[in-house]
Amino acid sequence: MMTVNQIIGDSQSKTAANFGKRFFAWMMAQSSSTYDKVVSDVYDDLSLRKLSLFANLQGTVLEIVPGTGPTVPYYPKDIYQTGIQPKPHTHSYLQKQVEKLGLNIDLRIGNAEWLDAEDNSIDTVVSNLVLCSVPNIDYTLQAVLRVLKPGGRFLFIENIAVPKGTLLRKIQSKINPGWKVIDDVCHPDRETLIALENAGFTNIHYEQFEAKMPIISPHIIGIATK
Repeated sequence: MMTVNQIIGDSQSKTAANFGKRFFAWMMAQSSSTYDKVVSDVYDDLSLRKLSLFANLQGTVLEIVPGTGPTVPYYPKDIYQTGIQPKPHTHSYLQKQVEKLGLNIDLRIGNAEWLDAEDNSIDTVVSNLVLCSVPNIDYTLQAVLRVLKPGGRFLFIENIAVPKGTLLRKIQSKINPGWKVIDDVCHPDRETLIALENAGFTNIHYEQFEAKMPIISPHIIGIATK
């Protein structure tokens, strides 16, 4: 049986954890509007790249962890969109974005390793700075392949690990435990590109660019086809 002090301590811990999650959601909402500008100052214009990446969206679209909605301004209004979100603390920010833009989204609670969608049912899956933080990237990519229709596309914008043996890679690996706390469980040394290449997509087209962001400057943007 728990003592009164243990119950109070447990309650305080849960309150602190919930506050941390809500604070991170608020920070994400504030920062998402400035992220494109930070990156575009360094490498062309990320907004234009997103416009190009999302230019031909149609049919059914599923986004893995849409967060506070940094990608939704690029979506056309005539698509059927589903969002798989493990954290309810970001829902209110995403809903405001969706309502402001006049979009419809079927927001579901779930995780990236088991996407709440039927096999071969989705035209396009979208991932925006998510693969570094999922618990198991290989399971996530297999889930993407499962739900995509034959010929379906996986659109991604992700940060990637630099090559092994470089100074930055050593730094990425060294600070990985602390960075996961700072950036919502993101692994800066995760080899996302290698995982994509080994997942089993028919083909992958991508471009690499550098962002003015410490530790996670290497990014990729591209399309993988089932």
